[in-house]
Amino acid sequence: GGPIGAVHPKFASWHATYWDNLDVTVSLHHIKRVVGVTHRDCGAAKLAFGEAAVSKRESETESHSEALAAFRDMVKKRHPKLSVITGIMNTNGRVDLIG
Repeated sequence: GGPIGAVHPKFASWHATYWDNLDVTVSLHHIKRVVGVTHRDCGAAKLAFGEAAVSKRESETESHSEALAAFRDMVKKRHPKLSVITGIMNTNGRVDLIG
């Protein structure tokens, strides 16, 4: 649920820490890519979006996808040269790429 925590208002107190950490990582290690992965049956997603928004696969995918899009936009705003890969991990470990 990291990307959800980085962008959703429910976790606003976490935002500065996440983005400060990314800023330091970029400056120290000159990374070229950020990978943001959420996962199905995520407690953070339930807190952020509400139980109904994640109770069915379709609505869960939509909720996660919206958060991942916001995450991509924020990374690009702060670090336009970074490549951003986002996805949702299934409970079997397979990742569906989003965006």
